[in-house]
Amino acid sequence: MKFSCEKYLLQSACAVAARATAAKSTIPALEGLLLEANLGLRVTGYDLKKGIYTRIEADVGEKGSVVVGARFLGEMLRRLPDGIVNISADENLNVKVKCGRSEFNFIGISPADFPELPAVDGVNNVTIPQGILRSMINQTIFAVATSDARPLYTGTLFEISGDELTLVSVDGYRLAKRSEKIEKGRMEDCSFVVPGSALSDIERICSDEEEEVSIAVGSKHILFTIGDTVVVSRRLEGEFLNYRKSIPDSFRYLPKVDKAEFMSSIDRVALIISEKNSSPVRLTFSEEGIECLCMTPFGRAQDLCSCEGSGEGLEIGFNDRYLMDALKAAAADRLELCLNSASSPCIIRAADGSDKFTYMILPVRLRAGD
Repeated sequence: MKFSCEKYLLQSACAVAARATAAKSTIPALEGLLLEANLGLRVTGYDLKKGIYTRIEADVGEKGSVVVGARFLGEMLRRLPDGIVNISADENLNVKVKCGRSEFNFIGISPADFPELPAVDGVNNVTIPQGILRSMINQTIFAVATSDARPLYTGTLFEISGDELTLVSVDGYRLAKRSEKIEKGRMEDCSFVVPGSALSDIERICSDEEEEVSIAVGSKHILFTIGDTVVVSRRLEGEFLNYRKSIPDSFRYLPKVDKAEFMSSIDRVALIISEKNSSPVRLTFSEEGIECLCMTPFGRAQDLCSCEGSGEGLEIGFNDRYLMDALKAAAADRLELCLNSASSPCIIRAADGSDKFTYMILPVRLRAGD
């Protein structure tokens, strides 16, 4: 194998594919990147759960392939001078990397040890602009469960119904839902769950441009094609929460708030909360506004946020981080807080009636002194 290419192109490709390599594995090849020189260069990372490969332009002098440790290759490229990188590997896996006056010689890993990526039968296919998919992931991924107690909820539900795509994430304490119309490549109604780790990578790879992402859904895997980069991920199996039944459809109180002002109030009173001094943020809704109060052994913080509409003195408590995550993700300057009682969920949605996003947060039971 022998090829040459621009250093920055190779460095970018390796950084993207390295997101799918294993941090530590009994199979050394899973900690490496597969470099395949043919018509250009293809760089692949695969940890048996998720695979990423990307193609770049390269001047190929001799076709072939080799696996190189992802961490070592990334650090080496970072240290090399800018310019053209020349890489070659012989039949004994002796790898030579030369750029400018710098040269590295080391032993690679056999490409035969690198597992083959799963084939995706592509029963259903749909395309969506990168910018839209990126924003949909950004506005829902914060509610993905981080604990493996319920593995299915470590992913996000993709639900396609007619010409609408809906993403839903839940972690047992909150729910995030985001919907968008699909104009191209409509597929049959279906639903599947994509691991949150794969979605984090897809969000980083997607740009804000109108270029489209192609999603192919197979029986066990999902394939996302983003320009010259492809992400293959396993599907999480199981029965996802029936979110439609979980979200209340009628409310007693519907106060409206300015998002920036409300976030500032929450941020101020949450300043006295720490790992050692944990306490919920207490919200009291009245005609004067929303009184935000927090009391911990460290001290007491209070602020008043103006709002439109009264909650008739309703007192309700929330985890400050869960509340702030939802407010930050909400794509509207003015929000409606939908409430029934101190023990029922709070729904956050756009005050203008748009139904593109919906967030649900379960309250924290308040105790005297909280």
